[in-house]
Amino acid sequence: MTRKAPKNLVLQTSSRSGRRPKFAPVTLSERDGVRYLHFGTEWIQGAMQLRKPDWIELEYAQQMMAWMLFIDQPAHIVQLGLGTAGLTKFCYRNYLSSRVTAVELNPSVINVCHSMFKLPPEDDRLSILTMDADEFVHDRSNHGGIDVLQNDLYDATARGPVLDSPAFYRACAACLSHDGIATINLFGDHPSSLKNLKAMVPAFDAVIPLPEVHEGNVVAIGFKNLPGLDFADLYERAAVIRDITRLPARSWVNGIKSAVQAGLPKDR
Repeated sequence: MTRKAPKNLVLQTSSRSGRRPKFAPVTLSERDGVRYLHFGTEWIQGAMQLRKPDWIELEYAQQMMAWMLFIDQPAHIVQLGLGTAGLTKFCYRNYLSSRVTAVELNPSVINVCHSMFKLPPEDDRLSILTMDADEFVHDRSNHGGIDVLQNDLYDATARGPVLDSPAFYRACAACLSHDGIATINLFGDHPSSLKNLKAMVPAFDAVIPLPEVHEGNVVAIGFKNLPGLDFADLYERAAVIRDITRLPARSWVNGIKSAVQAGLPKDR
């Protein structure tokens, strides 16, 4: 979810399920060859280039892939909050040995991702679960086996993640493998950001927030166990990531370095 949005909302769908009447309508817009997802407001919940549907379009979503600096071949990648499936598609297309799971509460979001955002059908590597992310992370069968957990959990009000309690983040950390990493989309200039960071810090060995983008989005990296931070090595890894994927990985290293120099939230 990010803040910038074109004004021309052009398509509306709604959930066919009577179980969740609280869902906001799923709306779409297009501008300059990019299709955007909204929940009935101007807030952008995701985006896709029509000519490059597997590319991660938004900068904050690219930052959600910062775990690539530390993990080479994740066995299991989980996305909480499907959005336009940009992260799910990218992981599915680029990590051919990984299982990729997306958890999304709203069935209309899943349907529109299949019909309008090129989400591929499920197979032995790709699973799309229609369920509450809170239930997923508290399910003990999911604990200890997830290498990458990407959290982008926003509703139509866009006031901060809809799941933000210390118990939720403890459950997220419990889901991670020994060297697992969680990336969480926050709002840097909103009170919810500090609330989330305070809830995250006790749950993870270390939390590193990246620089703010998109007029407010901040991605925080939560480490189950913080590895040694060899910045020369990280810059080398970033160059490889850039060459292979075109993602701006050097900026992620710059952000991590700046955060460490400033003092991590746990240290303050």
